[in-house]
Amino acid sequence: MAVRVQPRQLAFLLPHAESLTRDNFLEGPANEAALSLIESWPDWPNRVMVLMGPEGSGKSHLAAIWAEQAGARSISAHALDPAAVPGALTTGALVLEDLKPSDFDERAMFHLLNLAREDGAFILITARVPPASFEIELRDLRSRLRAAPAVSLLPPDDLLFRGLIIKFCADRQLSIDETVVSYLATRIERSYAAARRAVELLDTEALRLGRPVTRALAVEVLRNA
Repeated sequence: MAVRVQPRQLAFLLPHAESLTRDNFLEGPANEAALSLIESWPDWPNRVMVLMGPEGSGKSHLAAIWAEQAGARSISAHALDPAAVPGALTTGALVLEDLKPSDFDERAMFHLLNLAREDGAFILITARVPPASFEIELRDLRSRLRAAPAVSLLPPDDLLFRGLIIKFCADRQLSIDETVVSYLATRIERSYAAARRAVELLDTEALRLGRPVTRALAVEVLRNA
């Protein structure tokens, strides 16, 4: 006898807008120094600064806040090439996003830093690990990056972590209550990336099953993750 298999409903993930304004930035001890750097501009200790932290820690959010107030352009470090350098600094301020070891053009970077010095431009570099630790062939570039002061975003404390869960849900227009927040906050790794991933999973399953986001759903999602 043929067995009928219930088809699995697919969840179609629609794009959602994450708010990157100053009003929607969650403050806490973990990001106090980084936020202070952004708000102290243009009185920076150096015209080239590094904003450092793990995935999802708020680097891009802070960079977006600074770009708004400084009129900065933004470019991925991976995409930077020599031809793009002059145009990148036309506003006198630039966000260089996600600088990774061995994933950028050293000569383009050196040209960028030199031109910024000549023009008196500001550059905010975001990275997950200290650029000073990169293995770089160009000695002068290595020296320039080591000289750039770095401000770190630290792991979130309990209050900030719970706030992140709520914010990520709000960005996806998910309605949750305190029981869901408390359950997630005590069951997942205390990191920015883990909070974001948990909310993404909840959103996907709630959409697929046509169910609201409840503690029961959160239990199921984490059990099967």
